[in-house]
Amino acid sequence: MTPTVSLPSRLIGVAERIPASLAQLTGPDHGSVSLPLRLAWSGPTAFNVSDPGERLTLYCLLLDCGQREDVVRYVNATLLRRDWPRIRRLTARRVVALWERRLPDLSAA
Repeated sequence: MTPTVSLPSRLIGVAERIPASLAQLTGPDHGSVSLPLRLAWSGPTAFNVSDPGERLTLYCLLLDCGQREDVVRYVNATLLRRDWPRIRRLTARRVVALWERRLPDLSAA
């Protein structure tokens, strides 16, 4: 019988990927965003930031899989604050807790 090998947690390194402040989030507040294949390798690669549903999918993907540079480039601070109540219901609790610890303004959203 072959021993079972666990996959590494997708949460490893999450804290290091969170920007130091919401002010660093300079993503667009309208228009389309096209993600590189390393982030959107399965499913859509382009997201309309003006559409709340597409933006929610985009932001959840970035919080879960994006590097700090991706988050800073594609996430808009104002829209993130607005969407945070929905994002926190759809994202792993540990990820949400780390984001709220680093960026306390989000927990007030």
